Amino acid sequence: MTREKSINLLKCSKRLNRGIHYLLLAMLLAACQPASKVPIQRWQHAVEGAYAANISNDGKYSVVSSIHHGINLWDITNNALVYSWSQQQNNADNLVLAVDITDNNSHVLTASRDQFSIWNIASGQSEGFWKISDSTIRDIAIANNAQSALIGQSNGVVLHVSPQSGRRLEFLGHKEKVNSVDLLPNGRIAISGGNDFVAYVWDTQSGQVIYRFNHPSRITYVALDPKGRFAFTADSKKSANIWDLKTGKLISQLQYTNRQEVYSAVQFSPNGLFFATGAPSRKVSIWDLHSGKRLKSWRVTPREDIRPAGAVVYSIAFSDNNHILTESSSGYAELWPISQ
Repeated sequence: MTREKSINLLKCSKRLNRGIHYLLLAMLLAACQPASKVPIQRWQHAVEGAYAANISNDGKYSVVSSIHHGINLWDITNNALVYSWSQQQNNADNLVLAVDITDNNSHVLTASRDQFSIWNIASGQSEGFWKISDSTIRDIAIANNAQSALIGQSNGVVLHVSPQSGRRLEFLGHKEKVNSVDLLPNGRIAISGGNDFVAYVWDTQSGQVIYRFNHPSRITYVALDPKGRFAFTADSKKSANIWDLKTGKLISQLQYTNRQEVYSAVQFSPNGLFFATGAPSRKVSIWDLHSGKRLKSWRVTPREDIRPAGAVVYSIAFSDNNHILTESSSGYAELWPISQ
């Protein structure tokens, strides 16, 4: 063998070894990725994406609104379709864009821009249909047994209505459009946030303000812990807070380096140690409740028929303290491990 051929073979051997090294490194890195980057299970609930979705707080049910399937209630445990409901989704203005399931899984509330309906999960029947004439619906929430419903509106009014008695209370604390609302399971305490930079916690019987949480920009998302321990408020810039619902004092502020984070779903863990957030960017994060530090994050499955690929995380639920469920605009429900 000539010296030139020997040198060429040596170079080829080095390139081959380098290629094998990179391949092994890539395989090792892939193997070291957290298992939560890929869901444990995935169920398709809407073939061409969803307009709205909500998972029950115990992770047993999911309600999904889509153009092709109407409003579907799913039994997640058995991956079975329970009911298909219709709320006159015959044009863009009537699309159901907000849904909520009661904490005790008794009823579902669905809403389009100017109409809302209540559905009984036990019977599958509608228990009422209402129309809003003076504004548009921005967000909704419902109490156990459909004792009351909360309707946040673009005119700044938050309507608290008791369908069984017909009682109506209008909360007029906001000066601008309401963006987000939530309600405790017993219907007694509400939270609402709007473009006036303020989130209010208030009594639904009297309309009196309990706490006022000021922010430096418009409030984009609010949520209450179903157990009545915590409140979450976030604005459009860089302020997202966890509050003690018993005292009104700040527990923690979310810590992140991004210039801005927007939230589309929030849920507190049953043990009160963590909470989860979902975003319009597919991002799901687990946070330490008392420090505000992000513990881990991943991204839900995007829609395959759009470019760039994306999905909005509509809802999150802790199936237990070790797993969470997500439902997103891609039409998929997904089960994720927290601890891995």
